[in-house]
Amino acid sequence: MTRIGVVIFPGSNCEYDAASAMTELGATADFVWHTETDLSGYDGIILPGGFAHGDYLRPGALARFSPVMGALADFAAAGGLVLGICNGFQVLTEAGLLPGALQKNKGLTFISGPTPLVVTSTKSVLTRNARLGQRLVIPINHFSGAYTCDDATFESLVAGDQIILRYEANPNGSRDDIAGITNAAGNVVGLMPHPERAMSTLLGSADGRVLLEGFLGLSLVGGAGDPGALQ
Repeated sequence: MTRIGVVIFPGSNCEYDAASAMTELGATADFVWHTETDLSGYDGIILPGGFAHGDYLRPGALARFSPVMGALADFAAAGGLVLGICNGFQVLTEAGLLPGALQKNKGLTFISGPTPLVVTSTKSVLTRNARLGQRLVIPINHFSGAYTCDDATFESLVAGDQIILRYEANPNGSRDDIAGITNAAGNVVGLMPHPERAMSTLLGSADGRVLLEGFLGLSLVGGAGDPGALQ
């Protein structure tokens, strides 16, 4: 059975949502405290949403120094699957595992609600089961969710097909409507929307399933760290 570690920082608050989604899809989900330095035995790691270390300084700025992040960098470099959701995305950018940064939303407003997205690349562990151009409705819930980067980084993302999700109607001022990106290898992914909150039409949308099934599918089909499983 696929084993997923869900990292908990002081201030995380979406770890149970992430673990529940993984369990519903047939994986084993373990909570991993931020002081852990051994991630061996996991097929994938999720950094969930919340307010890691109270978002002091800026979101993710303190979490990047947690001991688990050194282990996570090694895990990712070895091809391990890494997913950062909302605050987890912010942590990944602060730690340099993904390029760019997340800044405060346009209008300096907190935004929350179901949001239409478009799949713009299937070359990542998260979108490998989706269709190019597929429309997904996934909830957002953030104050600092506007993706930004310099021109060189943006050109690199476009050239590498690393922009995996865009907002259909940009709600936060993200550059080029970016909602989610991947690293060049496709095994580290970050997005501001919450796919773990879109697991059932009874709650408004089940569109998160195709993304999280893709995340688990790579482990099940190719095994963690198998770049050949990415299509």
